[in-house]
Amino acid sequence: MAQKVILVDDLDHSEGDDVARREFPLLNRTFAIDLSDANQQRLSEALAFIEEVLENAREVKQASRSKKTVDTSPRLRGYTQTDVREWAREQGLDVPARGKMSDEVVEQFIAAHPDAVPDASPDAADDSTGESAADHAEASAGTAAPRVEAAVPA
Repeated sequence: MAQKVILVDDLDHSEGDDVARREFPLLNRTFAIDLSDANQQRLSEALAFIEEVLENAREVKQASRSKKTVDTSPRLRGYTQTDVREWAREQGLDVPARGKMSDEVVEQFIAAHPDAVPDASPDAADDSTGESAADHAEASAGTAAPRVEAAVPA
């Protein structure tokens, strides 16, 4: 027994001998749809119009989130930037409410608060032996005399 396949136009749902599967490219993709000759002509006209529009249009880039800039201000051990701002205002210094403070203000704060040595300082203690980064640099360069530690009886 023979079977007959009847294609139906995907746009107007009409049946006919002229309905066929039609492929078309759009935006670097390929699509397929079953269309009659009349609807294929409408699609071709629409695609031509879209091509003309795209040739004259410009692409809009989606806004990206701004990346925070790297904070190059020194980190003060045990103090926050708010602490520095409050201290500076008490001293009569002009500091911005937000943003980076001048290096001079931070240096004055450190001078007034010796325990606020910046963590990033090369002279800051970097381990439990009390050796500083400068001591390590001298030792690795071979310029420092060997350190001898003696046990002290209790």
